[in-house]
Amino acid sequence: MASCNSRSLHILSLLILLLSVSIPLASPLSFNFTGDELKNLIFSNDAYSDGRSIHLTQNQANTSLNGSFGSATYSKAVPLWDEASGMRASFTTNFILSINDLGNLQNSGGLAFFLSTFPFVQDASMSGGGMFGLFKRNGSEADNKVVAVEFGTFWDAEYADARFNHMGIAICSIVSNFSTDLYPKTTGTEQFIASVSYNAITQNLSVFLGDVSISERKWSLFYVVDLRKYLPENVSIGFSASTGNLSETYTIHSWDFNSSNLFSRHLAPSPAPSPSIGNFEAKQKGKMRLVVKLAIGIGIFVCVLVLVLFVAWHKRASGGMEEEEEMALELSINNAFKRGGGPKKFSYGALAIATRNFAKEAKLGEGGFGEVYKGVLHDTKQEVAIKRISRNSRQGKKEYISEVTIISRLRHRNLVQLIGYCHERGDLLLVYEYMPNKSLDYHLYSEERLLTWPQRYEIAFGLASALLYLHEEWEQCVVHRDVKPSNVMLDSGFQAKLGDFGLARLVDHDANMHTTDAAGTRGYIAPEYATTGKASKESDVYSFGVVILEIACGRKSIDLKEEEDRVNLVEWVWELYGKNMCLTAVDKRLKMEFDERQMVRFMIVGLWCIHPDYNLRPSIRQAINVLKFDGPLPDLPSKMPVAMYLSPMDTPNLILASSSSSRVSINSKVPTQT
Repeated sequence: MASCNSRSLHILSLLILLLSVSIPLASPLSFNFTGDELKNLIFSNDAYSDGRSIHLTQNQANTSLNGSFGSATYSKAVPLWDEASGMRASFTTNFILSINDLGNLQNSGGLAFFLSTFPFVQDASMSGGGMFGLFKRNGSEADNKVVAVEFGTFWDAEYADARFNHMGIAICSIVSNFSTDLYPKTTGTEQFIASVSYNAITQNLSVFLGDVSISERKWSLFYVVDLRKYLPENVSIGFSASTGNLSETYTIHSWDFNSSNLFSRHLAPSPAPSPSIGNFEAKQKGKMRLVVKLAIGIGIFVCVLVLVLFVAWHKRASGGMEEEEEMALELSINNAFKRGGGPKKFSYGALAIATRNFAKEAKLGEGGFGEVYKGVLHDTKQEVAIKRISRNSRQGKKEYISEVTIISRLRHRNLVQLIGYCHERGDLLLVYEYMPNKSLDYHLYSEERLLTWPQRYEIAFGLASALLYLHEEWEQCVVHRDVKPSNVMLDSGFQAKLGDFGLARLVDHDANMHTTDAAGTRGYIAPEYATTGKASKESDVYSFGVVILEIACGRKSIDLKEEEDRVNLVEWVWELYGKNMCLTAVDKRLKMEFDERQMVRFMIVGLWCIHPDYNLRPSIRQAINVLKFDGPLPDLPSKMPVAMYLSPMDTPNLILASSSSSRVSINSKVPTQT
């Protein structure tokens, strides 16, 4: 299937190229900004150049990165079309960009390549995380004469964007005319190459984005638009970005631009022909114009015909590939269910009826690869939660197979039960038992909803019991890879049930680690897993440790609203542990209504589980025993050890922890703070 898609893309690229050269172009406008040539750019507000790259927002020490905005534009007007001659320009631009979220779990802005009225003037009304430094929040289309290709990192329901990370085309409005999700996230230290091209004949504006380091990570979209309706004849081109309440940096590492230039309307007139040959030359020119028009017309007709035939062929091929995909899915799932006792296969129609055709009112929320709806099965009247995988998500398809083939074989009171599944017409759906009390994070971070200490205590043990079953008690070891509060569901009695096995992997019980692409959620990913891509029981234990610290403290593992020394929950609690002051971090809403010995034990076990050296973490069974007072507390170092990693390419399995006292020992004597 991958090869078919690759061939299709190559053919489409050739067609676009053919259409681009159907009419001869005038002498091109071309530039490539690197090094000294950056002086030909105009920088506004916080944007600047360090001599090598373009920085669109604040990116310097001792400066606030929040609420920053800036732009960098080419210093000359670029001809786009000419009213008198009717000529239009095509263009292609390529650039390498990076968006660094500085380790934040949430994002707040984005950058854009844009075309606008010349000269472009960026003022304070264009600031704010969702404005890209381009659009006036309350401006009309006349105020926003901008066509932009957005690379956004913040979702705002007001503007109907795609999810948090998205790429879109916006015409004179912050609301994208067309957009696509970017997954995995494009915020980090990675660099991405982008290409934006416009064909003036077909009026096709196309965008491509690809990871410089990982060829498989690529996205594309296109939108047909006549730019003459929205932009003046001569435009300003460049980049703009803005941040909101959170910090991000936006960098353009290189930029080249190529455009067909327009014939000038102000060329000096040619000398008049002599009377003796004037009529002959006029006739010859008339014939030449007719030949050129015929050639252009035939060229356009042939190209359009080829394009129509290609679209028809591709549609038929895609239909065949969808059928092959469904057959492959069916085979994979049937092989997994040979032992019997698997979940039920539902028809699409039955699930559409259960959710009132996936009505907006039935929507419970959104996950990484799809949406979740509440439904009632028509035949049994059972309430269910139905997860609908995004159609175009290749990773979502992998998760679908993983979820159906793994969780369907697991049976435990603390695991969400998979009732059934469906794959029809390109739709992938999973049917789960319905959890009326939603997820742990829904209660844990809410000011209105308070979980008592006994409830939290039972939830933590329920989660630990689920991991013990996955790691040691089932026939194979299951590494979940995404243990976090939003994946801990709560039934009617607030009993914890671990769900979302889309990232789970099966490994043998005697296997130490399993190499995968690092996946999961930042803030809960073990450092060795993030660095080496090796998932293990120990990396699940790390995530469990973070969750029980959140249960005790009633807050997120990373909370930018907290004071600077408290933003990172793990680091803050370990610092308090060194001062024998663990209880300082406990959720104030509990009003000290808890068993202090249980609470201290909870927090110390949480720190033990998140030890930077995975060799010094407990197994989930050891953690449970200590939580139950069936084992002694560990003697942790007073300062949090710093994880030290050698180059994964040289020594992928070597992980060291460095501190004044990094060894963990189990003492038979309980410390005084217990």
